This record gives sequence, C-alpha cells and structure tokens, in this order.
Amino acid sequence: MSAEKTDAPRAVIVISSHVARGSVGNRAAVFALETLGFPVWAVPTIILPWHPGHGRATRIVPPLDQFKALMADLERAPWLGEVGAVLSGYLGEPGQAEAVASLVAAVKARTPDAVYICDPVMGDSGGLYVPEPTAAVMRDRLMPIADIATPNRYELEWMAGAPLPDLKSVIAAALHAGPSTMLVTSAPSMMTGGTGNLLLDGNQVLLAEHRLIDKPPNGLGDLTAAVYLARILSGQPAIKALQSTTAAVYEILARTAKRGGDELQLETDAQSLSHPMAMVQLRHLTHPGRDRRA
Repeated sequence: MSAEKTDAPRAVIVISSHVARGSVGNRAAVFALETLGFPVWAVPTIILPWHPGHGRATRIVPPLDQFKALMADLERAPWLGEVGAVLSGYLGEPGQAEAVASLVAAVKARTPDAVYICDPVMGDSGGLYVPEPTAAVMRDRLMPIADIATPNRYELEWMAGAPLPDLKSVIAAALHAGPSTMLVTSAPSMMTGGTGNLLLDGNQVLLAEHRLIDKPPNGLGDLTAAVYLARILSGQPAIKALQSTTAAVYEILARTAKRGGDELQLETDAQSLSHPMAMVQLRHLTHPGRDRRA
C-alpha cells in the first residue's frame, strides 16, 4: 500500500525558529497553516524560550551536521510526495541555507509545481538582527531559488543596498530581487497614517493598506507569509490572496493590540484567519515592466 494519499491536503514544510512562549516563527506559521487545513512538517532552525525582543534568552541552535542529516532524511522520506510547498524563515546559522536549498530541490524534483516561499527574516527598521553572513546567504542562496519572497521593506533595503523611501523605489527593488512574486510588508502607504503590503509579479503591482498600529507584537511577517501561502495553495488569485491575507493579519493585530497583548493571540482569533472582517484599501499600481514588454 502506498504511503501517500493523493487526495490528502498538500503538506507544507516550514523551516524557521521555535519559541516556547509566543507566536513568532514556526509557532505562528504552523498554527496558521494547520488552522487553514494544511498539514505541516515543522523544522526548527533555533529554539528559544521567547522572542529575543522580550529580553536576553538562551539560544539552542542544532549542530549543523545534525540539522543537515535531519533535512536529508526529509529529502528521502516516503511521504515526500505529500508536500506541495516549502516555507523558510529565520535561520540559526548560515550553513542551514544549503540544507534548505537541497530540500527545496528534492521537493520540486518530486512535485514540479511545488511552491517555495522564502521569508528572509533578517531585520527591521532598527537594522539587521542576524549576523551579516546569515543575511547574505539568504539573499544569495535562497532568494534566487524562491517562487515567492516576503521580505519587509527594511530587509529589501538591505538586500538592495540602498534606502527605499517611497513606493517607486520599493517597486524597483522588488522587481530586481529575484523571485517572480514579491510580497513586501511594511511598504510605504498612500493612506495617511497607514502601512501597506505590496505585491508584485510579472503582471501586476497591488498595494493593500491599513491603519498603522504603533509598537505591534512580533510575528506579523511570519504570519503574513504563512497565510498568503495558504491562500495561494487554496487556489485564490493573487489579488484576492493579498486582500484576504492583509485583512486577516491586520484584524488579529488590531484585536491583540486592543487587549494589550505582547504576543499575537492567534488561538483567540483563529476565526480571523479563515473569515476576516477587517476592511483594507486595495490599489492597482502601474507595473514598471509593462512599457518594456509592449
């Protein structure tokens, strides 16, 4: 009897950080994907008691040889055909990137239309919070093989090597970043007092905006990448996936902030993942490549 079930939901391999307390990294992505109906194979790149933003904490990074061996086991797993996507996020050290790339290649060899989404978790408005070699390997090894990437604006700035103060510069940087689809979070907004998610692919540039909430909890990027991936795997067109993803994440953020939570309260607001009610402003922007393709 086959170990695979062709009628089963497509599994997602999520490779990112794990915290004991909180809703960041794998804790956010796995919860969202499973809530939305996708089985998850979760691989921790680092283990922490809580997000480092809450204070200094012990870091447990798997020895690289053991991490590579575990990833190699997944490559030859008899259930690899169940996997329809790989999502990578925070890396504990630069050497993990090659194992991620190898696993992505194995998944795509088995299922050619599998999706690889790279969330290059490396920094924010305060600068890099991973060592520069780790950021560089995400940029140079993982971004080029991704189908979709979900950097925030500050991560895209670092990868582009230049400030991105406005939508025009963000769009230009996203167009040249490598992946065919880019979802840039924390993008400049055309709405006063707002922030945006900018989606750019070969055909369109879309901006979904909502009100900016000061001092948000961590994990919004992890959650956005996972929810957008779930929408795409469910067959939603990009425009609907962007709008519903932005609405879901904003709704959870707003409700968490109203309660004064210091972590996203996903378990309380799980319904928002499936049926968000928040309103977001969606704009169609000019694609800079259209004139060149004409």
